[in-house]
Amino acid sequence: MTMFQHTLGILVSPNREWQRIRNHPDTLHKVFFSHVPLLALIPTVSAYFGVTAQGWRIGTGGVVKLTPDSALILCVFAYFAAIASIYILGKYINWMSHSFGVVDDLSKRGYESMAMAVYSATPVMLAGIVLLWPVLWLVVTVHMAAVCYSIYLIFHGIPILMDIPRERGFIYGSSVITVALVLVILVMVTTVIIWSAGMGPVYTS
Repeated sequence: MTMFQHTLGILVSPNREWQRIRNHPDTLHKVFFSHVPLLALIPTVSAYFGVTAQGWRIGTGGVVKLTPDSALILCVFAYFAAIASIYILGKYINWMSHSFGVVDDLSKRGYESMAMAVYSATPVMLAGIVLLWPVLWLVVTVHMAAVCYSIYLIFHGIPILMDIPRERGFIYGSSVITVALVLVILVMVTTVIIWSAGMGPVYTS
């Protein structure tokens, strides 16, 4: 129940919810495994059905779809890439916490850092439902809005969750966003390497 409360709260009243998350700490692994594996299923499953059943159009051409086997391979990779990226981001936030003056004990810092990574990624994961209808302008618009909200959550959440001054939190948040972008680029590069190895998308005839 706590998972759904925090997920809803972070969307409708983020500042208050960040304070609740700080005041009711849990373990690092519990906050990660109770959220991320389930949330990552939303874009993964949506994308699978979107590219195999719905398909998409390029310009005025016909509908393009992927074969089920090809889509499954790509979606499984995307699923584990999302899980790994959020975990790495949480670890980075924890690694940098002492440098930015977070004075909580080691266990609580670990929880707070992972909670920041998990809940700030929630809007992007939820936005993945739009992949059921892989229309380019719709997917781009929804995901851009979700990314902007995730950035907002990071900048406004770090000072509250880590209990540090807002000015220091802004610099901290900027470094977190930079690392998040690096992780996205790494996933894209890995995807290209996998495609080059002969595991790229296979289209239906």
